[in-house]
Amino acid sequence: MALKMFLPLMKILTFVFSMNILYSIDELPEVEALTITIGTFDGVHLGHMEIINQLVELSKSTGKESLLLTFDPHPRQALGDQQISLLTTLDEKIKLLKNTGLNYLMVLPFTKEFSSLTADEFILDFLIAKLKVSEIIIGYDHRFGKGRVGDVFLLRQLFELTNRKVHEIPAQDIDSIVISSTKIRNALKMGQIETANRLLGYNYRITGTVIKGKQLGKSLGFPTANIKPNSPFKLIPQDGVYVVHCIIEGRILKGMMNIGKRPTMNESVDSIIEVHLFDFNADLYDKAIIIELLSWIREEQKFNGKEALITQLINDETEARLWLSAH
Repeated sequence: MALKMFLPLMKILTFVFSMNILYSIDELPEVEALTITIGTFDGVHLGHMEIINQLVELSKSTGKESLLLTFDPHPRQALGDQQISLLTTLDEKIKLLKNTGLNYLMVLPFTKEFSSLTADEFILDFLIAKLKVSEIIIGYDHRFGKGRVGDVFLLRQLFELTNRKVHEIPAQDIDSIVISSTKIRNALKMGQIETANRLLGYNYRITGTVIKGKQLGKSLGFPTANIKPNSPFKLIPQDGVYVVHCIIEGRILKGMMNIGKRPTMNESVDSIIEVHLFDFNADLYDKAIIIELLSWIREEQKFNGKEALITQLINDETEARLWLSAH
């Protein structure tokens, strides 16, 4: 009898939380009260995680359902900016959010029609009338509505008229550096990988597919896997040589990566991503790969012929292996 009573408890204790992903308001089930946060959350960095953690804790303490509202494509893309570089693709963002304890992730298409909503319409017609939000948590600098004129002060003013609550999250910082997606993008563009990773709270990653190259690395004694990123909008860091981990079919492999135009070989106009894996030799064509960037070794250089390039690659591998051993 005692065992029968214990089994349901075991099921509760072993329950794994599952975040529900919604792609329209119509998919949201009827809930008594909803606590939300809103934003693009590009990078899902430590500043974002502070907002999400507070949202989850607040929803648990008040018995309300938690929902993170984000958009795809990124609002700037939808409004015509095709030069934007993103820290996370939608798939990467979902993976980073799935174990945060959120009840719902709502991904809505950001259209020109949606962007034409005034700040007042966004609050009154969308958040209150459609989503029926009772509480909202947002960052101190969040802007919304046509012309991005809406802010936390307007939100608080209109929410309090209907006894709804607004919780403002101040800027988050590490070592006195305010965390923002822009700062992380700038760090990556300058090759400051360890700074970017510290602000992200995880290793910056590029997801892609291994494609066929010209096998120039193999001719130098350093066979490489050429990588095609999954998204053309993914931010690719500064050209240069990096220490990396690669995840292929669940296996973690160590190596070094070059991003660049192969100037010694006069090979390319556009930057190419290629990875040399240490102590590994297998066919990887067409396989999915996740590259985690760990540290920056050097800028890409043009060498005086193949022998000079090979000598430098040997030095790069030595430096990369030393870094991996130390960390």
